[in-house]
Amino acid sequence: MMVRIYHNPRCSKSRQTLALIEEKGITPDVILYLDTPPSPQEMSELIEMLGMQPEDILRKKEAREEGIADLRGDDLIEALCAHPRALERPIVVNDHKAVLGRPPENVLDIL
Repeated sequence: MMVRIYHNPRCSKSRQTLALIEEKGITPDVILYLDTPPSPQEMSELIEMLGMQPEDILRKKEAREEGIADLRGDDLIEALCAHPRALERPIVVNDHKAVLGRPPENVLDIL
């Protein structure tokens, strides 16, 4: 089992989600997405695994601050890669399934 978490250590939900994964005895691949944002292709794959649209994983306040709140589709995917702080967090991936860790207990569905 290869679990990845797109993590922001400054975010309490992200820290709680990481702790929950580790409590299950799993050492995930931690991706500090603010330092290493996903590529547009990776972002598209994440969105598909989540079963969502790009605007569903957008942090509204940060998107407005970054000037990307009105974008849609591929334009928004590209903008999220360039402005990763507007990405909702954390995203946890296990095999070909992904969930948002909001609330952190969501990750239990894919572990």
